[in-house]
Amino acid sequence: MVETARKLAIYEDLLDLAEDVKAEVVRGAIVTLPSPTPRHSKAQRSLAHLVGRPFDDDDGRGGPGGWWILLEVDVRLSTHDIVRPDLAGWRRERLPEPWDLRPIDTRPDWVCEVLSPSNVAHDRVHKRRLNAAHGVPFYWIVDPDARTLEALRLQDGAWVDTGTYDETATARVPPFDAVELEVGRLFPPAPTL
Repeated sequence: MVETARKLAIYEDLLDLAEDVKAEVVRGAIVTLPSPTPRHSKAQRSLAHLVGRPFDDDDGRGGPGGWWILLEVDVRLSTHDIVRPDLAGWRRERLPEPWDLRPIDTRPDWVCEVLSPSNVAHDRVHKRRLNAAHGVPFYWIVDPDARTLEALRLQDGAWVDTGTYDETATARVPPFDAVELEVGRLFPPAPTL
């Protein structure tokens, strides 16, 4: 019996998909992702504001500046690993002009994934490993259902927990520890009893 080799997907395979399909290539396989829920979108937008404002939008006016914080852009970590993180950040000296790049071929300095019920294993297992393998220094996982933020730092090829925070926490979370982050502001208001 002759077994044919599976063709590994590349970026151009993503371009062949319909415009409204959100997909990534992980280890050569196309992975389609569902549209985000409002809870997911709230966390993503809040992070973009709470982290993006002092590190990106302010350009150093009132915040440290020095970063580009981008939402859902295609990042090519390798020929067969192309991801679209919920949020990704680059120090400006490493990526001075990202505006017309698609995909971005420079490894992010920070990635944040916001969990949805349908993608927990993808973000917690597969993308966590993938980001470590490609040397992403910081990886955050936001869980809107549990109302938590888990922050990891890459050290000697392995993730080290730099803090896990619930909605009551106000914390300085690397790599954005120059400002305090009110974790509860990432989530919709808590249901009243």
